[in-house]
Amino acid sequence: MRSSLFSYLALFFAVFALSTSAIFVKIADAPPAITAFYRLFFAMLILLPFLIGKNRYRQELVGLTIKQWGLGILSGLFLAFHYVLWFESLEYTSVASSTVIVTLQPLFSMVGGYFLFKERFSKGAIIGCFVAILGSLIIGWQDLQISGDALYGDILAFIAAGIITGYFFIGQSVRKELSLIPYSVIGYGSSAIFLAIYALCLNESFTNYSSTTWWALLGLAFVATILGQTIFNWLIKWISTSVISMSILGETIGTCILAYFILGEVISLEQAVGIVVILIGLAIFLVQQRKTN
Repeated sequence: MRSSLFSYLALFFAVFALSTSAIFVKIADAPPAITAFYRLFFAMLILLPFLIGKNRYRQELVGLTIKQWGLGILSGLFLAFHYVLWFESLEYTSVASSTVIVTLQPLFSMVGGYFLFKERFSKGAIIGCFVAILGSLIIGWQDLQISGDALYGDILAFIAAGIITGYFFIGQSVRKELSLIPYSVIGYGSSAIFLAIYALCLNESFTNYSSTTWWALLGLAFVATILGQTIFNWLIKWISTSVISMSILGETIGTCILAYFILGEVISLEQAVGIVVILIGLAIFLVQQRKTN
C-alpha cells in the first residue's frame, strides 16, 4: 500500500477536498469556535453509524488501553486548538495568506519526523520541500502584511500549522494499532466536546444561523473533513506525516482556484507562478523521498 499509485491518488484527492475548508469558513457566518465545533460534530455523526454497525470496530473500542484512549483524546485536543486558531486567523487576514501559512507544516513535520521517528530525507527531498514552500510564499506574498490585524492573523495561522503537525504525529503512532473509524470518531468526538466547552465559555450561540451557514458547516464536515481529513487519517498508517504535510502545501492551489470561482477572487500573476512552483516542488519531494523508502 505504501508504494502504490492508489495511495498517492487518494492523497491528492484529499488535498483538494481539504482545499474547500477556507471557502466554507468564509461562507459560514458563525464564530470560529462554533464553526470548528459543528465541523467536527457533524463529521463524528457521519462516521458514528459505521462504528456502531461493525462488530470489529465495537470490539476495538471496548479493548482500547488507557494509553490509546489518552492519545486519541489528545489528538482531539490538538485538532480543536488547530481549527480554533486557524478559523480565528481568517477573521483577521486574507484567505490566501492564512492558507499559505497554515500549510507550512513541512517546517514542523520534517524536524519532528527526524527526531521522533528517525525519518531521513534525501537532499533532493529537502530541496523539493523548500521549493514548494517558496511557491506558497509567492502566492501569499501580497497578503503577508507585517502590521496590525493581518500580522495577528498570520501568527495564529502559523501556530495552527505547528499544532496540526502534532495531530498527525499522534495519528502516525496510534493508527498502527487502531482502525480508521474508531480513531477518527474518538478524535472528532473529543475535539467537538472541547470546542463545545470553549464556545460555552465564550457565550456563543449554537443556533439561529442562516441556511447558507448550515450548508457551509455541513460542507466543512463532509467534504473538507470526511473526504479530506479522514482520508489523511487513513493514509497515515502507510504514508509518513512528512509526506502528507508536504502534499498539503497543494491546498493553497486548490483554495486559490476555488476562491476564483466561488468568491470571485482573481488569480494574479504571482499566484499563477506560485502554483507552478509548488507543483514542481511537490514533484521533486515525492519522487526523491519515494526513492529513499
